[in-house]
Amino acid sequence: MKQLFLIALMFICITAQAQKKPLNHDDFDIWNRVSSTEISPDGKIIVYHLVPGKGDQTMKIMGSDGKELASIPRAENSTITWDSKYVVFTIKPAMDSVRALKRIKTKEDKLPKDSLGIFNISTKTVEKYARVKSYKVPKEWPGMVTFQLEPELPVKEPKDSTSQSEGPKPKKKKGKKVSKDNGYHLVVLDLNSKEMDTIFYVTDYELAKRGSNFIYHTSGKDSTINEGVYYYEKNNNNKRPLCRAKGKYTQLALSEDGLQAAFLADLDTTKALIRDYQMRYWAQGRDSALVVAKRGSTGLPSDWIVNQNGKVEFSRKGTRIFFGSSPEPVVQDTSLLTDEIIQVEIWNYQNGRLHTQQNIEADEDKKRSYKAYYNLMEESIIQLGQLEIPEVEVPDHGDADYALGVSNLPYEKYISWEGYPRRSDLYSINLRTGKATLAKQEVRGNGGISAEGQYLYWYNAEDTTWSSYDNETLKTYLLTDKITVSLADELNDQPNYPYQYGSAGWTSGDQSFLIYDRYDIWKLSPDNSSAPQKLTDGRASKTKYRYVDLDREEEAIDPSYMLLELFQETDKSAGVASMQNFSAPKKLMMESADFRGFAKAKNAESIIYQKGNQIDYPDLYATNYAFKKSSKLSTANPQQSKYNWATVELVNWNSLDGEALEGLLYKPENFDPNKKYPMITYFYERNSDNLNRHWGAVPIRSIVNPTFYASRGYLVFIPDITYKIGYPGESCYNDVIPGVTSLIEKGFVDKKRLGVQGHSWGGYQVAYLVTKTDLFAAAEAGAIVSNMISAYGGIRWWTGLSRMFQYEHTQSRIGGTLWEYPMRYIENSPIFSADKVNTPLLLMHNDADGHVPWYQGIEYYVALRRLGKPVWMLNYNGEPHWPTKYENIRDFNVRMSQFFDYYLKGAPQPTWMGKGIPAIEKGINKGYEPAKE
Repeated sequence: MKQLFLIALMFICITAQAQKKPLNHDDFDIWNRVSSTEISPDGKIIVYHLVPGKGDQTMKIMGSDGKELASIPRAENSTITWDSKYVVFTIKPAMDSVRALKRIKTKEDKLPKDSLGIFNISTKTVEKYARVKSYKVPKEWPGMVTFQLEPELPVKEPKDSTSQSEGPKPKKKKGKKVSKDNGYHLVVLDLNSKEMDTIFYVTDYELAKRGSNFIYHTSGKDSTINEGVYYYEKNNNNKRPLCRAKGKYTQLALSEDGLQAAFLADLDTTKALIRDYQMRYWAQGRDSALVVAKRGSTGLPSDWIVNQNGKVEFSRKGTRIFFGSSPEPVVQDTSLLTDEIIQVEIWNYQNGRLHTQQNIEADEDKKRSYKAYYNLMEESIIQLGQLEIPEVEVPDHGDADYALGVSNLPYEKYISWEGYPRRSDLYSINLRTGKATLAKQEVRGNGGISAEGQYLYWYNAEDTTWSSYDNETLKTYLLTDKITVSLADELNDQPNYPYQYGSAGWTSGDQSFLIYDRYDIWKLSPDNSSAPQKLTDGRASKTKYRYVDLDREEEAIDPSYMLLELFQETDKSAGVASMQNFSAPKKLMMESADFRGFAKAKNAESIIYQKGNQIDYPDLYATNYAFKKSSKLSTANPQQSKYNWATVELVNWNSLDGEALEGLLYKPENFDPNKKYPMITYFYERNSDNLNRHWGAVPIRSIVNPTFYASRGYLVFIPDITYKIGYPGESCYNDVIPGVTSLIEKGFVDKKRLGVQGHSWGGYQVAYLVTKTDLFAAAEAGAIVSNMISAYGGIRWWTGLSRMFQYEHTQSRIGGTLWEYPMRYIENSPIFSADKVNTPLLLMHNDADGHVPWYQGIEYYVALRRLGKPVWMLNYNGEPHWPTKYENIRDFNVRMSQFFDYYLKGAPQPTWMGKGIPAIEKGINKGYEPAKE
């Protein structure tokens, strides 16, 4: 009987496995991801959102014990109040309803609007307020929410035929229109008493971080309420005028306690091209805001103005107001007619930036401001930024004695051929005087300033060292000369300086600076008063330790409790550890999983995080500092159990150069080693560390989804690639081909049904591979470089930068200029071997690609087309480096799977591959259906 039971159980399990269905493209629409997670200040309430591929999202409100308090459909943009009593959110109209109205050409202003929802945690009830445009909640103050209202729709009065004989009706007086220019009505709601107050025509407002008062600008209602900036006192609903006059107002700011205010005002009502903004300041006890900074103010450079784009903000202690200043802008002569304006660019070899880069950054340049501040204690202005030092960082929430100044202006040219890390000059700026002292000239690496401003620091890529600079003594210290292990990428295979492993940050009081090597965390004394101390011991076990910042608002690390992330390089497991006051780390958890999304309650020792792997979606969990017990808060995709999913394993082989390599092999959940499967190979440098990454049933914008393809009977192989300088294409061949053949030798891979796919750098390598081998029956390559010679002289259009540095020093790995190594550029360019391609190739290259100019795809396509090779190219009009619109992403996934199914599984050829889709049918006929013979 026992044997019969076991046989029956096995039969049931096999049957259940066989009944699991494969994924299809429609499943993309229903698959959820956990988003917008938040934990309440007291740690007892957690909010997250379930966002499907397509459709309305759902907000979940949970207790930290894992019990659900509420599930609210269509809720977005949520905030838990400071007292942990309420969850405030917006409720979107049903997506299907909005789409239906848009289909009948309903005007935008007549579409349904968002509502405001307020969930009371104690009563578990929801209050709703209609027509809400936006809302704000004080960050660290309870009991209040403010929200602006959308304009009401006009109500048409019914015609009354009997009134026609009564003579003309008096004209109705038109009221002021609620709009972006005039402002929207603002409601102030007390969450406890439910009392409301309405302020009319508010264009902008700013809440205090720790207080119930706020500042706002209104365009005015009538003769009783003039335009201007007002200070709202919630306790008595008093609206105190700070400046009443017509004009332009911007950059409203409050001190953290809400007792001081500042803003910019331009009261000139003429059409002057150069606007004359003034910064005004108010504090309780004053009648109105006084001008404290304007053109000509002592402390500002001559002929400089207060810049309307410079952010106005108070330091945390409220003793400084930071703002932006700048030289007068160059403006166009408005008396000229359009055809009288000369439109010419002067490309001068002495310019630091290419004109293409200048054009991309033109708007930023026009708005550029230079940091200054008003000292409230001394009533003086200190200019910090200069034309020669455009970047200024003030630490310690604006209260430090010193700032960091950064300038790469003398070295702007170099980025065209050197790329990154950039050259920069670092300055120590004394906030008491504004004096800038050059601390480090022409460093190639990243510079920064300590949490409380006592030290500058930098990493020097040329010798992989870290240094500090004492702002008081002006002394420089080399901090890492006694550390014998590398502090930069040990696996670097680019013809460039290796990138640093980075830093965790500074501890309170600027006592210590924490940096990383490949595995461990080091504590440095910023003045070299003690030797570097290794805080962890990860190298022996190949375990990487990294600090988790649980409070991003605080600039300094509190060493009394530090959470560390762990990653084990050999088996790819991950976990967490804690460290207290730099004692040996205590391992809390280690699993075959991927951890992410750590966040801490502001006023409690409660933590939320996400954990998952290839099988399990990274759901949300709640725990405490000890991580002894975790409550699961989400189950994002319970429907997954109905599908034939994908498993993943590490595989190993040796390259043709004899190097030991790793890769990932994805198999169907119902894998049978006695069957032969089609296999698609995808690659992009190194990916084996992603063993525990979860690939859900989601459309990927540019690459194959291993889970989707494995679910439908494919194997997916993702090999690591290492590179030999000057020969990136050959390196790919030497690593990938033996990896593929090693799997064929295992007996379960059908060598006649092999595909290969890649995008961008991976796409280039696919385009190269098919010129060197006929091993693959089909290939897809996206956003390729086909001609390194034309690409070398091209532009990265999103940034306007020259592409030269990419070939000489970074990913393309040629290692020198075109005139130094012309044959390397030719040998690595697929276009010059297009006649050797026998593999059917699907390309994707979009006409708005800002990374790789799409003419690179065109060059390869027209060459293969002329040679009579089977080639197709997808161009999603107006899309960048990859499709971004959901329907386009989904379409790409459909077409790529149809392409591979045709060549690797013998599926019918779709119409778009057969006879194609004419331009006049674009957007009308998808051509998914089988082609007619």
